[in-house]
Amino acid sequence: MEILKSIRLQLKLARAGISSRRQCERIITEGRVSVNGKIVRKLGLKVTPDDIVRLDGQLVRNSEKKIYIALHKPSGYLCSDFDPENRPLARDLIDIAVKKRIFHVGRLDYMSSGLIFFTNDGEFASTLMHPSGRVEKEYIVIAKSDIPAELMERFGRGITIDRVRYNAVRAKKIGSRAARITLVEGKNRELRRVFSHSSLGIRSLHRIRIGPVRVNGIASGHFRHLKVNEIRILMKHSQERVKYRKFKRRN
Repeated sequence: MEILKSIRLQLKLARAGISSRRQCERIITEGRVSVNGKIVRKLGLKVTPDDIVRLDGQLVRNSEKKIYIALHKPSGYLCSDFDPENRPLARDLIDIAVKKRIFHVGRLDYMSSGLIFFTNDGEFASTLMHPSGRVEKEYIVIAKSDIPAELMERFGRGITIDRVRYNAVRAKKIGSRAARITLVEGKNRELRRVFSHSSLGIRSLHRIRIGPVRVNGIASGHFRHLKVNEIRILMKHSQERVKYRKFKRRN
């Protein structure tokens, strides 16, 4: 008799292209998922291919083809599936051409522009967003007034704001009001908090690179599919960093 392989419910949702594993966990605890007709709110349940899984009443099927997209998000677009204020959504720039469920990997805030990934591969998203993955993200920041060189030096050493530590991998002035900054931690609104803490307003914030992928060549509001080699490098780097961090904690 064949034994059906079981996997955790959040992994089933992620593999179906619903969202990242972390977001799928939230979806489960919100009571939006049912298994064989029963609502599931607790994490840890395993399901097999024979189980009937529904999200918001809709049957969950495994995604057939994985999609990996690099979008050049313009300022004034929201990284969300829905907005009660009816503001433009970044995914709308892709949905016209891609008729499959996709979601953003990480985010850029409403007024920021630049490179962001969209996918239907929950494992890809979770690996890239894992805090230990340390995928580099590079930005060009234009401030409303002159940037003190001392701020860039402090950012490189680490700045604590409201008990949260912010640390740039590289922070360099490229003009009196412009800086090129590389981050790996992905903390919420990190650049805006650091600049605001130093009484500096940001005129524009533009992400130019994620790992090996650059926004160069992608016009604002347009996208391209990631190359196989780009996906491989992103996943390999992130997985190796996560494994290394887990090994260090155990030893």
